[in-house]
Amino acid sequence: MKTKTLYILSAAILLLNSCSSDVPVHTIANMRDLGGIEVADNRHVKSGLLIRAAHLADATQADLQRLAELPVTKVIDFRLEPEKKGREDQLIPGAEYISLPVDASGKAFEQGDTEAQKELTRHKQFDVKKIILFMAFNERAQQVAQQMYPTLLFSPACQQQYTQFFRELITTDSGAVFYHCTQGKDRTGIASALLLGALGADREAIIADFDASNITYEADVRKYSRRVRLFGGGEKELGVVQAFLGVNTANFIKALDRLESEYGSIDNYLKQVIGLTDEDLGILR
Repeated sequence: MKTKTLYILSAAILLLNSCSSDVPVHTIANMRDLGGIEVADNRHVKSGLLIRAAHLADATQADLQRLAELPVTKVIDFRLEPEKKGREDQLIPGAEYISLPVDASGKAFEQGDTEAQKELTRHKQFDVKKIILFMAFNERAQQVAQQMYPTLLFSPACQQQYTQFFRELITTDSGAVFYHCTQGKDRTGIASALLLGALGADREAIIADFDASNITYEADVRKYSRRVRLFGGGEKELGVVQAFLGVNTANFIKALDRLESEYGSIDNYLKQVIGLTDEDLGILR
């Protein structure tokens, strides 16, 4: 309980300090600068270089211009094509747009669940809130909720996209990189965890940054959890709400434990799986 409270407090501090002063935006959800997070040797990530967030579909021209002034020179989008339908990113002036789709479900919804496929695709725009009540009671969705972070870290298809993510970071000569998925919490959260690990952040800082998304989405999780309970939902169903609308920090910690058990450290994972060299890590740092 004490450790969990520490993560919540640390996450709250991270969120309060994120982008609110450096990049004051109003139409981009769950956005924060990794700047200021402590890494190895009492150093800190430099502000204005690594920005994580939700999508840019609703961004105003004023907010896009603020990002252009950083300047953001690359936008990396982890969303799948169905998620972009009707929700395409507004473009940041002067920034290169790169699509690196990552499937956090491990293609679970392509494996014969016709009912789930219809529900996921029947809306003109992908909106997780519109389908959450259905998905909460779907067995395959419950499995995805449990396996999401292991899938992101251990699926070869996901590893391949995160490898390319690091290549894009390393080859960015100037300016900031803005990276996101739909809500900026799971795929973006894993990318941030690996990136902070590469920069030398400790385990508590990595978990606190991951958990900070729960502050952003707390109201949504509470609202839809209440609705699921009214329909008779229990632990499994509520787990889907937490996974799809917030982040399940306990499951992330389990996935991190597995990574450290199998590879010894995030550093080893980055070298053995993502293919980073000591020179690559030096460039990042």
